[in-house]
Amino acid sequence: MKFSEQWLREWVSPALATQALADQITMAGLEVDAIEPVAAAFDGVVVAEVVAKAPHPDADKLNVCQVEDASGERVQVVCGAPNVAEGQKVPFARVGAVLPGDFKIKKAKLRGVESRGMICSASELGLEEEASAGILVLPADAPVGEDVRAYLGLDDHTIEVDLTPNRGDCLSVKGLAREVGVLNRLPVEGPAIAPVAPVHDETFPVRVEDAAGCPRYLGRLIKGVDVTAETPLWMVERLRRGGIRAIDPVVDVTNYVMLELGQPLHAFDRGNLNGAVVVREVREGERLVLLDGQEVTLSDGTLIIADERAPLAIAGVMGGEHSGVGPETRDIFLEAAHFSPLAVAGQARSYGLHTDASHRFERGVDPALAREAAERATALLLEIVGGEPGPLVEVADVDRLPGDREVLLRRARLDQALDKALPGDEVAEILERLGLAVDAVADGWHARVPSWRFDLAIEEDLIEEVARIHGYNRLPVRRPAARLALKPDHEASTPLSRLRRQMVARGYFEAVTYSFVAPELQQALLPEAVSPTLANPISSDLSVMRASLFPGLIRALQHNLNRQQTRVRLFETGLVFRGELDGLHQVPMLGALACGPRSPEGWAGGKEPVDFFDLKGDLESLLALGGELEAWRFEPAEHPALHPGQCARVLYRGEEAGWIGTLHPAVRSRLGLKVDAVLCEVRLDALVQGRVPAFTPLSRYPEVRRDLAFLVDDDRPEQALLDTVHARAGEWLVEARLFDVYQGKGVPEGRKSVALGLTWQHPSRTLNDEEINHLVDAIVEESRQHLGAELRA
Repeated sequence: MKFSEQWLREWVSPALATQALADQITMAGLEVDAIEPVAAAFDGVVVAEVVAKAPHPDADKLNVCQVEDASGERVQVVCGAPNVAEGQKVPFARVGAVLPGDFKIKKAKLRGVESRGMICSASELGLEEEASAGILVLPADAPVGEDVRAYLGLDDHTIEVDLTPNRGDCLSVKGLAREVGVLNRLPVEGPAIAPVAPVHDETFPVRVEDAAGCPRYLGRLIKGVDVTAETPLWMVERLRRGGIRAIDPVVDVTNYVMLELGQPLHAFDRGNLNGAVVVREVREGERLVLLDGQEVTLSDGTLIIADERAPLAIAGVMGGEHSGVGPETRDIFLEAAHFSPLAVAGQARSYGLHTDASHRFERGVDPALAREAAERATALLLEIVGGEPGPLVEVADVDRLPGDREVLLRRARLDQALDKALPGDEVAEILERLGLAVDAVADGWHARVPSWRFDLAIEEDLIEEVARIHGYNRLPVRRPAARLALKPDHEASTPLSRLRRQMVARGYFEAVTYSFVAPELQQALLPEAVSPTLANPISSDLSVMRASLFPGLIRALQHNLNRQQTRVRLFETGLVFRGELDGLHQVPMLGALACGPRSPEGWAGGKEPVDFFDLKGDLESLLALGGELEAWRFEPAEHPALHPGQCARVLYRGEEAGWIGTLHPAVRSRLGLKVDAVLCEVRLDALVQGRVPAFTPLSRYPEVRRDLAFLVDDDRPEQALLDTVHARAGEWLVEARLFDVYQGKGVPEGRKSVALGLTWQHPSRTLNDEEINHLVDAIVEESRQHLGAELRA
């Protein structure tokens, strides 16, 4: 939020310089991002009056003006501004003045006519970044001869504060003044706001159908306004210094009150309203043209302001174009409402919007503020655009409004947290200055939280406030006590750092993606996945918690492919979220993705694309780190994101631990990917398990090897044959290696040849042929009976 230092000091003015004030605010938890002067440096510019104007004799677009600047004589100036006129009060740069950019004013002749000075525009004084269309016209009561910097209060600073989401109460000059007053033990004095007496008794009907989303709604009909009136320069300047551009007097007043008090307001053109104003949820198919000109289809669950005919505004976000105030407006309906943060949260972002109103309502606006803001805005409107106010109509559901909150702060807990015992009177004073009603009790203080402090709900919140206002730098410095005993090292587990190093050694880069993903991306990859949906997401494409690492890796792949990176190797570790909030499971996973050529570009590398078995080999290198590769299995299965013929379920000790496969062609087409990618995902708790390595003495006796080639059905997995070998080959089998799979000439159709190399070795003697032949016969017979396998001749 941006605010004017001068404006703040009208409410509360501590004896601090600008930087010291900013430092104090920052140390109180409201970080100051920037301090900037409200205008560039210039001097020699005074208020002057244009007393005469005549056309330039030799130039159609120039005028010769006579100005009075209280110097004792009229000064002749040549001016090219189209809006210059007699009787205007203007900023006048005398000869010798220095304007922003070190531009010095000198006597000059323009088309043969002498000019002594310059009538300035707002941009020439550094008040606007873009070039102004005409000169800056000052109010009629501006005193001739006064320095313009002093008259406009330009020796001021704009201070930008970066507020955390819990401090929505400081999104106004009033809120910041409250904070500064507390820090400096000073009273806060804002403008007197008195109820405006109605001139007529006409009201406009209001109906609230969604009291949960809008527990309080106030409205007032003001008749006979003059929207052609000009917004006062002092208000335009305060809006500018708050980062808001002046538009028209009605909109400017609502924006001004929002900056001043923190309550967003909206004004409707009474002539465009039909029937009654209704606060309700959107109905199917309703559309709205917003004030910025874009037309949106309103989505389910959106809280809107409507009349009996059509939507008028998205509640708490932005008004509609057709119901807004325009040049023909004569009567306005002024709205001041309290919208629940949950009803507004995320609505602006879902339509690609971020407005000052939504920014405040999402963080919480004081529910007791709406009436005060409506009265303040009414008074300002009557002062600027005139009109006749009617009575203020209120529709409220008291039971739905935020209730009173009472918090107990225990003396013992406060002393423990601060490591310092503060005097009881000081603690009570700090809480009272913050607006809390405090009663001393036996073991501490009982505090009632004011309506504007949404962030104070538990004891720890009050402890933080006491520490913050007392001063963090005044708390004692203690070195924390720490137990320095060595932690036991679980030798059977594989550290996560080792898994990461292994993936890097295999040529992968570690990716770190959001735990939130786009719902349509997750739906495309995991149509049956259930994970929490965020009520207030960062953006609409990061609105659901990920149920898998696949969406984040796919998005990272798209990002790289869009930047001409054709060979991509990524891995990621992190939590995935499965189930609804009530029964949420958070599962740590490791995922990997590979795409593009198998080898990096080079004279010795081919251009073959990476495939399923490349990634399987990389994954098996991870599995082997645990020292029990035989506990892991891959079995054919189907996964909605993976190719049905190139997909396997990963099992650890017989239980599902993950998936590996090639991205499904239909999914790839839906995501707009033009290349194949292989992916895997495995539970980290399974990956880190293993067994402690143990030494086995090397046998001094020779190995015995037998190569067996089996004919099996081509849909029979090779693992089934290996399982049979391990079951029947006896305890002296030291290796079973698959070294060939063949289909073609000499092999019947529908069958394949699988060749295995089997190696036996006894630790204490030489194995004889009879023993080996007996084991081979057992393997062949078991394979024939259970797998339909035959030895290949």
